[in-house]
Amino acid sequence: MQLNTENKLNKQQLSALEKHLLNDFQHDFPLLSRPYKKIADKLGTTEELVIETLKQLQERGYVSRVGAVFRANSIGASTLAAMSIPEEELDAVAEMINEYSEVNHNYQREHHYNLWFVLTASDEHTLNAILDDIEHRSGHCVMYLPMLEDFHIDLGFDLGFDLEHDSGY
Repeated sequence: MQLNTENKLNKQQLSALEKHLLNDFQHDFPLLSRPYKKIADKLGTTEELVIETLKQLQERGYVSRVGAVFRANSIGASTLAAMSIPEEELDAVAEMINEYSEVNHNYQREHHYNLWFVLTASDEHTLNAILDDIEHRSGHCVMYLPMLEDFHIDLGFDLGFDLEHDSGY
């Protein structure tokens, strides 16, 4: 599960279930035919409530996506990409990029190249077609940064919730 770090977490407005979903399942998401049932069983709730709560967290901007992230170039083709976007267009271009299911990280940086994302596709041809489409739709050039060396960056982090005293759903 990928958290949206742009959205500052308001810990007071989150339910205990929301806090557990955000904190406990950034790693080791169950790889089963019914992963949400496994999560629900672990948290003592229902599969339907877990699914609905994750949908609401996405709608509220706390979660940008729920899905697998594979090591770059281990399946298909992938690249890190960067764009230089005027501040007044940044949100619109970021939202447009997030529409692509092939994008698994999209974030703002304090730099001339201020919008960065990782794109993974089935092959190089598809990867290049999507990057070209992003350039066409946004009206801005995309700088491709092919991976020359394999690095692992753990994107999970402890959100600092007091989960021991917050277990009721």
